[in-house]
Amino acid sequence: MAYPLPPGVSEAQLRDNIVVLDQALYGLWNLGENLVFAWTPEPRGLRLLVAPHPLLTEFAQGGADAEEAQRRSRLLEELLGTQDHLGGEEFDRMARELGLAPLPIPLPYEPQAGLGLGLIAAIIARYGVRLVEDRAVILFDAVGFSLLSPLEQVVQLNSLSCSVNAAYAKLLDREININFARTTTGDGFYIWNRMRGIEANVELYQLMQFILADNALARERAQRPGSVPQLRACFHVGSHYEFYQSEGLNPTSFSYLVGQVTIELARMIERALPGQILVGKFNTLMRNERGGDTFRIDSMDFVERTRQPLKALNGLALAGAEIDEIACYLTGKAEGMAGEFGISEFEIADKHGKPHRVYNAKINIHRRAGEPIFLGLREEDLPAFPARLVSA
Repeated sequence: MAYPLPPGVSEAQLRDNIVVLDQALYGLWNLGENLVFAWTPEPRGLRLLVAPHPLLTEFAQGGADAEEAQRRSRLLEELLGTQDHLGGEEFDRMARELGLAPLPIPLPYEPQAGLGLGLIAAIIARYGVRLVEDRAVILFDAVGFSLLSPLEQVVQLNSLSCSVNAAYAKLLDREININFARTTTGDGFYIWNRMRGIEANVELYQLMQFILADNALARERAQRPGSVPQLRACFHVGSHYEFYQSEGLNPTSFSYLVGQVTIELARMIERALPGQILVGKFNTLMRNERGGDTFRIDSMDFVERTRQPLKALNGLALAGAEIDEIACYLTGKAEGMAGEFGISEFEIADKHGKPHRVYNAKINIHRRAGEPIFLGLREEDLPAFPARLVSA
């Protein structure tokens, strides 16, 4: 994300100001031993709450009874869910709750004028942990990956990487610039948009569609079976912690995710059939970055919202043939005689016996001078799906 230059500050001065703050934070970070829990600006510096990382669990588990433990957990979630600085009074309250003495960092400039509070928040984020409630994440899994030779495995992962890059390039053609990140699971990838909000999550869904389409076309063109993976894919929105691992002696430039959303995706992919696309059941608040409003959106609302933006992709070329239409929907049983369909909700049980609710998704890409690309499984293809039908 680009941050505007503060008035009267040159690019060279901005870089110098960043270095001053980053060096101060690096010293406090102490090779990853400490985390920055909160901060607030001062006229010529910052005040920070800094403590060793075990404080996260020690504070949450330190309640005298169950009610106090729950209060502490809620307080910690509130604190870690704060993306920006705290006001002075709130900062002092959090310091008392955590039992931490505020740590002043003097700076040779006024924070707002020298860097801007948004940029400061982004810099400090590398030295802490944040809780994010509303980010979408995709999980791709190569079917039968563990049965392949190491050489075949690396070829398939490279093929999937190429599909990710090709899909990203297609969306860039329509000025959809997804700031995506990915991390390998060994036999696939988690992929997410570093940006947050409704639009960012919809764009990630579009990216998933084009990755799957490129993979399907690559499988058709493959000279040898097994050089291109058959995929199953899961899409979900949920909470996770965002953190920056150590790389050498510094925190990484890019964040990593761990939390409920990645756990849910892992459980979903275990039960997904080859070629299947699953969408997790979610109901969460998402921010509209354009208007600033927040809306509660569930899985069905979300898929409905993805349809209109897809029209902007009509005319885009896939394998030399322009797209006429992209139809994405959650499958269900036919209702009545009017050609209408319901939406089937399924429940899968993971290896621990815990239930997870999901929907089966289909994506149909129709091209003017080429065969249509059908992604996902139809409702009638699901007899082998190890799930219980909850509603249809």
